[in-house]
Amino acid sequence: MESSAVLKGQPIYRRARAVGINPNYWYPVLWADHLKPGDVVSVQVWEASLAVYRSADGVVSALADACPHKGVELHRGEVHGNNLVCPYHGWEFDSDGQCVGIPYFPKEQKLPCAQARSYPTRESYGIVWVFPGDPQLAEQQPLPEVPQYGEPGWFMVRIPGHFKAHFSICNENTMDVFHGFLHKDLQGWYDPKLLDLKQDEHGVAADYQVSYEGFLSKLLGLGTQGSNSATRTVSIRYRYPHYATALESVSSLYLMRLPVGPRETRSFSLLFLKLPLPQWLLSGPLARVLEKIILNSVFLKFLHQDVEMMESEQRNYSIDPQRNYVEVNPAIIALQRVIVGQYERLEVSPSSALEAAKESSIQPSQEVSNGMLV
Repeated sequence: MESSAVLKGQPIYRRARAVGINPNYWYPVLWADHLKPGDVVSVQVWEASLAVYRSADGVVSALADACPHKGVELHRGEVHGNNLVCPYHGWEFDSDGQCVGIPYFPKEQKLPCAQARSYPTRESYGIVWVFPGDPQLAEQQPLPEVPQYGEPGWFMVRIPGHFKAHFSICNENTMDVFHGFLHKDLQGWYDPKLLDLKQDEHGVAADYQVSYEGFLSKLLGLGTQGSNSATRTVSIRYRYPHYATALESVSSLYLMRLPVGPRETRSFSLLFLKLPLPQWLLSGPLARVLEKIILNSVFLKFLHQDVEMMESEQRNYSIDPQRNYVEVNPAIIALQRVIVGQYERLEVSPSSALEAAKESSIQPSQEVSNGMLV
């Protein structure tokens, strides 16, 4: 990734495509139920390879995926109790990454000072999280809040996402309610209007007025009696590096983003719905079946259309990074400023950071008409 000094002279949209992440946040790496006791998997957090494993007593740990002896990938090894064993020579590492055993060393022989980097981990909302930045900051940085998780009355759908695109492109797709045109064949939403927009150095808050009709309106129970059409307010809250969106009191989506590399991103989303269905179906043994039906027949169809657009955008950017673009949605510009600002905070002095924060605010002189810059 380019340094902030190199990026300064570029338009904000180019800078957003060229930056890396601010690592001093919690990032999701996998669904918790995909990691059983004794399992070890390889994950990537912005080009850093990690070996994530669950010990015999159920605790999740993460080490750099390279043995400090020969550099062999540790995720190819195996879990012994609470430790991870390299597949090559059998060197054994505890959850702090410290070498605690070498099988061919006599018991009385002192072990070498060999340590793999360890990463703070958490397990919450059915997701395994890793903190790739300064470990001393991990306790100060909270996880995203998901108040509906485990609460009665809400039906949860897990939505996995995999995109061959930079995370800024993916984040813009989530913020950009104006792309409902893409989903017109799925009876999605139409006639969006940006009602309110706020930005600070940590995130963006946007409220849109959106109209619904057809199948999606019926599924969510949005329409009034005798009509399947409705106009509601969609609230989108981006707090770097994750999203929380809400359709009034009907549904909420928590989208947790994992930037894998400059051209790859994953997401772990939790969708909560208020469905007009009997409780025995929403919470009984058929609930997981219903979740799969809703996921595959409705939301993955929307997601697949979005994936095509995001990956198309990435392909053209990769061909010509200097291509000029025209963005008219002020919420997207605000989002780009936050993404760039978070990256530049890692490289600038406190005084420069203040100037960057000023630059990232939306200027009062910008005029907005019907949610568009004019």
